[in-house]
Amino acid sequence: MSNDSLSRSGNRNNKPGKNKEKPAGNKKKKLTGKRVAWILFFTIAFAVFCGIAGYLFVVINGERMYQANKDKITVNETSKVYDRNDKLVGELSVQKSDPATEDEIPKLLKDAFVATEDKRFYEHKGVDLWSIGRAAVKDVVARSAVEGGSTITQQLAKNLFLTRDKTFFRKATEVSIAVALDRNMSKEEILTLYLNRIWFGHSYYGVKAAAEGYFGVSDLKQLKLWQIATLAAIPKGPSKYNPASNPNDSKERRGVVLQLMYEQGYITKAQMDEAKAINYQYKAPKKQQKHQAFIDYVMDEAESQYGLSGDDLNIGGYKIYTTLDVQAQTAMEKAFADDSLFEKSKDDQQVQASMVIMDHTNGGLVALMGGRDYQRGGYSRLNSRRQPGSAFKPIVSYAPALDSGEFTMDTPLSNERQSFGKYSPRNLHGYSKTISMTDAITKSENIPAVWLLNQIGVKTGVAFAEKLGIKLGPEDQSLAIALGGLSQGTNTLEMAQAFSAFGNDGQFQTAYSIRRIDDSNGKTQFEHTSDLKRVMKEKTAYEMTEMMQNVVTSGTGKKAQIDWPVAGKTGTTQSGIEGNSSNRDVWFVGYTPEWTGAVWMGYDKPDKDHLLKRSSSLSAAFFARVMQEALQGHEVTDFKKPKGLEEDEPVKEQPPQEEEPAALGTPGGLTGSYSMDTQTVSLSWNPAEGSNVLYRVYRKESSESSFTPIIDGVATTGADDQAAMAGLTYEYYVTAYSGITGEESQPSNTVSVTIDAAEVTPPPEQQEPVPGDVTTPEDGDGTYQGTVPQDNGNNGLGNGGDNSGTPNSGSGTDTGTTPPDSGNGQNNGSDTPTGGSSDTSGDDPAQGDTTGQQGISQPVTVPGTVSPEDGTTDSGTGTDAGSGNRGNGNGNGNGNGR
Repeated sequence: MSNDSLSRSGNRNNKPGKNKEKPAGNKKKKLTGKRVAWILFFTIAFAVFCGIAGYLFVVINGERMYQANKDKITVNETSKVYDRNDKLVGELSVQKSDPATEDEIPKLLKDAFVATEDKRFYEHKGVDLWSIGRAAVKDVVARSAVEGGSTITQQLAKNLFLTRDKTFFRKATEVSIAVALDRNMSKEEILTLYLNRIWFGHSYYGVKAAAEGYFGVSDLKQLKLWQIATLAAIPKGPSKYNPASNPNDSKERRGVVLQLMYEQGYITKAQMDEAKAINYQYKAPKKQQKHQAFIDYVMDEAESQYGLSGDDLNIGGYKIYTTLDVQAQTAMEKAFADDSLFEKSKDDQQVQASMVIMDHTNGGLVALMGGRDYQRGGYSRLNSRRQPGSAFKPIVSYAPALDSGEFTMDTPLSNERQSFGKYSPRNLHGYSKTISMTDAITKSENIPAVWLLNQIGVKTGVAFAEKLGIKLGPEDQSLAIALGGLSQGTNTLEMAQAFSAFGNDGQFQTAYSIRRIDDSNGKTQFEHTSDLKRVMKEKTAYEMTEMMQNVVTSGTGKKAQIDWPVAGKTGTTQSGIEGNSSNRDVWFVGYTPEWTGAVWMGYDKPDKDHLLKRSSSLSAAFFARVMQEALQGHEVTDFKKPKGLEEDEPVKEQPPQEEEPAALGTPGGLTGSYSMDTQTVSLSWNPAEGSNVLYRVYRKESSESSFTPIIDGVATTGADDQAAMAGLTYEYYVTAYSGITGEESQPSNTVSVTIDAAEVTPPPEQQEPVPGDVTTPEDGDGTYQGTVPQDNGNNGLGNGGDNSGTPNSGSGTDTGTTPPDSGNGQNNGSDTPTGGSSDTSGDDPAQGDTTGQQGISQPVTVPGTVSPEDGTTDSGTGTDAGSGNRGNGNGNGNGNGR
């Protein structure tokens, strides 16, 4: 049997040479003309059927929706905003005027919109099939819905009846309604309604409101060609192409509109060119709605959290129930409008601020402001990230250390002058072997905070801060964060959230402003869900509160005292400019048993001419002003001690019967003077008559409007103001008060003390009215070439201390203890790095041995040095004893800003 036979037929009985029959199943039927005709017939019939069905759907469904929703041809009422007590506080400020009639709209204005949005408007029946086909092709190519293809009638249908998504079903419904609109309304009616209904950016709805808002033109017939084209350019992108927000983009889009009008024969080329060249320069008058800053924040939250656009909110008829406390917001707005609460600027760039008050019991934002002279949609400094300074110490050092269980409030912390690798922070008050955590945070010392973070580990501190809602990056993995040296900074919203956990028993929740949103039918569409979580032990939160209450009662935050218990922390960031001891940023973050507030002050663009003379006392006083008014009428309560920490109340002993105190007199004879040696204003006065008399010192700087107490509980007839700054004038008076009854006397006489800026250049730390509150924003570790003053003396000089802070032995015989200009003592230099940090300073003089007498310190101003009133010196060796020649010292020192 042949292989060919087997392989081709698979049938052993087939004989060679005979034709083989193919199986019936493999036979191919010929495609005859008759068969093709039937296929075409059924295809066409199916297409016709689908077309008829689609048309019926479009007509019937569109007509049904049109008849059912004819009331929506009028714009919904504006969305309303309610406060925490469900009381109406305002409406989203849609600016609209009475609708323009058909006769009031000039033909050229209509032509501009037709040329730009729908050039076949007068020809189609509500839907332009050519445009839809073009859009479909583009969508297929892009594999997503990218092209609208909508006519003016379709846009009107969408705005009146539908949501703003791009889906096929919504597009089909839009087509249905557009056909119904075209059947029930004339072209002129549709176009007029469209121009009265569309959004033109900002809060302008309707062409008449837009013309008045953008150009100050209330009569549409007075509009010029360039203004008409500008209005017609807006609908493609109301936020991008409105002239007030983006004049350049608006002008470019206007040119496109004018080109289309020219190509379609509505204007001449000369008219086009002239209108293209005009620049938009109109300045609309300012209009302010009450509580605008809070309402803007609410709108931003509605969009970011719930996906509602500004257009949806402005015209959707929503009812937005917020966490706003009207009394608190009003108090804050009044404070922001009070220029006396801010330092005066030398030019038009004014000192700015932001503040947030948060109800830490539920996370609701009570009040907020993002800047002075805030306008709708303006720049909000709630989003501006700045360096927090010492206000960051509780978050990253003290709280995580307590929460670890390895440290307590009374644990001795290292307070010796030291370096941590190349990082060498400095203290303002000097040093000691140890200091308690309570005293360290009260005085805002720097060494203990850095030492403590080093003990618990930077990763532990960073993790704790992140649990409190602070955003940190890889660059923040360093000990500098203990003093607020953050790579990106933080803001008042984050700081308020973080501190709220201390006031809420160690529980954290994200701040929010919207409780719920109801639609125009009263149905709740969105509602806030709490994200409350424990981030620290209850005991940790309470102990932090106890320590930060000390900050306010007896530490750097005294200016924040109000009639309610307050715990909080100050923060200051220095200028970073060599020889300039002013400040970039000042903070106070504090809380009562129910509310947490955070205040920042500074310039938007700080430079050598735009820095703050005062420190965190400025922000602490601002906090007090706002919170005192905001809490009026609230019950005064105490911070609650957690269960397990409660102790039996001690039995109160009855005080011994005192004789009626003698009448309280008034202190007199107040005098004051400034010492360049100690950089202190010394005050003295005559005693007041009476028993158990204490004294209170008041001060007012020349730019301030009122006196404030700066020293309290003085038992003697003298006091020193160590926070006075060069170049300023201060007034002082003293009162006496009874240590038993608290009765206060009339003020003493007033004394004025002027400190000439030429007399002394105090080091940066000395600019802090409330010591211990200085840190730097960009500081890292800095290594610099230290240069010390050259001293002239009658008998030569011995050795001063070196830049590392370790005194060297001198060749003299007398231990130096006096200021630098006395000559018979220490020679004070200063440690100021030039690398790795912008805001640094040295402090705390080291003593040296010297035989010099009546020498005069003469600072040499070179990079890396500051004037010698504070700091440490390099070693200097005297020559030619008795001849008065100079001894020069040079050395290297490591310095770190605080």
